[in-house]
Amino acid sequence: MDVVLGVDIGTSSTKAVFSDLQGRVIADSFRAHVVDRPAQGRVEMDSAVWWTELCSLVAELTAAAPECTIVAVGVSGMGPCVLLSDAEGHPLRPAILYGVDARSVGMADEVLEVLGGEAAMRARTGSGLSAQAAGLKLAWLARHEPHIWSRAVRFTMPSSRIVELLTGEYVLDHHSASQCTPLYDVVHEAWIDEWAALLAPGLTLPRLGWPGDTAGHITADAAAATGLPVGVPVAFGSIDAWVESLSAGRRQPGRVFLQYGTTMFMVAPMTEPTPIDGMWTTAGARPGEPTAAGGMATSGAVTDWVRQLTGADYAELLNEAVVSGPGARGLLVLPYFAGERSPIADPDARGVIAGLSIGHTRGDIYRAVLEATAFAVRHHLEVLASHGVSADTLVGAGGGVATELWPQIVSDVCGIDQVIPTVSIGAAYGSAVLAAALVTKVDIDDWNPPAVRLQPDPANAALYDEAYADYRRLYYETRDTVHRLAGRSRDSSKVRPSGSTD
Repeated sequence: MDVVLGVDIGTSSTKAVFSDLQGRVIADSFRAHVVDRPAQGRVEMDSAVWWTELCSLVAELTAAAPECTIVAVGVSGMGPCVLLSDAEGHPLRPAILYGVDARSVGMADEVLEVLGGEAAMRARTGSGLSAQAAGLKLAWLARHEPHIWSRAVRFTMPSSRIVELLTGEYVLDHHSASQCTPLYDVVHEAWIDEWAALLAPGLTLPRLGWPGDTAGHITADAAAATGLPVGVPVAFGSIDAWVESLSAGRRQPGRVFLQYGTTMFMVAPMTEPTPIDGMWTTAGARPGEPTAAGGMATSGAVTDWVRQLTGADYAELLNEAVVSGPGARGLLVLPYFAGERSPIADPDARGVIAGLSIGHTRGDIYRAVLEATAFAVRHHLEVLASHGVSADTLVGAGGGVATELWPQIVSDVCGIDQVIPTVSIGAAYGSAVLAAALVTKVDIDDWNPPAVRLQPDPANAALYDEAYADYRRLYYETRDTVHRLAGRSRDSSKVRPSGSTD
């Protein structure tokens, strides 16, 4: 049986899937991993983990389905991330992760001055400078780690690093490049060479292609390491949320994709690459299909924090959240437990639980966290609407849609219908879609039709309207205090604990 291999390098795991050429999942598996947090606001990962986990997953899936012949490979990954390597392709330091790593934001004003101001930059790149911008991360590395930068020749992201190891090709897809602000022109869909020379001097920029293009073919060395057949085509791939959105149904204006994962991410199709305050305007998965995007710094990560803190399992928490009911018995949460990316772009934001009493239960807290992510989605949708990008349907996918409670809360809070596709196992399946398109014609609505349709419950509308207004006010009313606390947290991390002898 001919199958395609889809792989996704995520924040908390690497996932892989075998799919036949009609979209049926034959086998899938994953490897859990953790990121490194060497200091407040810094999030990194050893890139060797990505390759090790890919090799072990291919071996496992091949053993589970020995009758399958892999005919194409697709790869996606978290991003935008930055991994520097030398002329031989050897990594020089751990990869700096996407907007959850905020080390570079202090350089934004300086970079804007060099480029002629924010208006000039946005006109070309479509986005502002934030912790999300890979170009700003590169500028930070050039400035703060010159001993490493002097040896750097290439930069990759999780997906392009795996493509490089599989094919020997140094490439990057247009969408990932468009998140390398300010190095990519979203209007002309090309690198801005003069700005790259200023901010990332000496770095060779990768060859660009679209996520579904053929980046190269499996080399003999990669075949020996992975067991994949020599010569099999490999797609360029891209950042996970965009790849996953390709697997969730036909893209069209008004349909906003939501990725329910460790972080919550959303992708909205646009007709023109228009800058949107607090969000990112990017190249899409295909030429001439720009997107607006937003992402939370945490989402599923906070639900897992509650699980670990309480010692409960997810089934218990979900049942108790249902009992808690809309409004979480008067609890309100700001979900900024690791700062926030969009639309407030505040690395010093922090989580707030308001209204807590000794009468509240872990189920109330869990419900309030789910509602907080829904309020954050509504905030994003309001920002999109203020710039002429409409949303009439949400398309949900990812681990958070395994049960209906979370997506139903989002629909109730936002007042918008939502569809859940038949296969919602994550970006690895989207990578399989990209791989399949290299060898056959794919109609995604046939591959992965909607399985669940959710409608907002009008009985909850007034309660959630009131709670959302409180949610928006709570950030501004607590911001100064929270920022001071964030500063103290940074300071305390530098102080040796009392009684320490080392």
